[in-house]
Amino acid sequence: MIANIIIFILGSILGSFLNVCIHRLPKEESVVWPRSHCPKCKKRIPAYDNIPFISFILLKGRCRICKEKISLRYPLVEFLTASLFLLFFMRYGLSYDLFFYIVLVSALIVATFIDISHRIIPDEITIGGIVIGFILSAVRGVNLGPLTFSFKPMLNSLIGIIMGGGVIYLTGWLFDLIYFKLLKKPPIQGETESMGGGDIKLLAMIGAFLGWQRVLLTFFLAPFFGAAIGVYILITKKDHTIPYGPFLSLAAFISIIWFDKIMRLIIP
Repeated sequence: MIANIIIFILGSILGSFLNVCIHRLPKEESVVWPRSHCPKCKKRIPAYDNIPFISFILLKGRCRICKEKISLRYPLVEFLTASLFLLFFMRYGLSYDLFFYIVLVSALIVATFIDISHRIIPDEITIGGIVIGFILSAVRGVNLGPLTFSFKPMLNSLIGIIMGGGVIYLTGWLFDLIYFKLLKKPPIQGETESMGGGDIKLLAMIGAFLGWQRVLLTFFLAPFFGAAIGVYILITKKDHTIPYGPFLSLAAFISIIWFDKIMRLIIP
């Protein structure tokens, strides 16, 4: 019980840092300097006002200095990160798998919230994540007792990168070819591509961590979530475009947790 509480607290602290990444990366600002400050009045936030969850509640969701509202995204990201940190800890314990998946999930959280707000996914997350995912997958091939090395995790990661990026790029290319060229449909709100480059690189990053089998499952699951939300947005806001990164992230999470169960349903 105590271990779970500690892990949850550590996860909320990590979530606080992810909030910094979400706010600063789209602006191409450093995520380490300067220290945390209010985005409205630019005043530095003291440590006692930067405690995950607690500070937001005590301040009643407003900056102590300028009294402007603090976005609900801040406690939401902290709670989400802490909850997922705890979930993976309960599943994998203190292990390399815990570290491995927390790195991936952290990247997906940052990508998701940036994509929702700005309709972009920074290369620092996707391309950096591809490199890190490949390296961490290669480390999985190391066996310390006796010291041996297996190329299988590294090869699985490499195929996952190629297949993840390739399958979503090919799908978008075929759709654009049929929709814009053959059917001669006009672009929607100036969009000439159905699938953005950020989404392609994001799925390649997911493939770097999860390998080719799980990235394929992610690819096939994401449209179900995207279609449901897309219809809702179309009806309520009359908007034909939606950020696809959040659905890829959600599908990746499901692929991590329930891959074996889903595959048993598909292939009895």
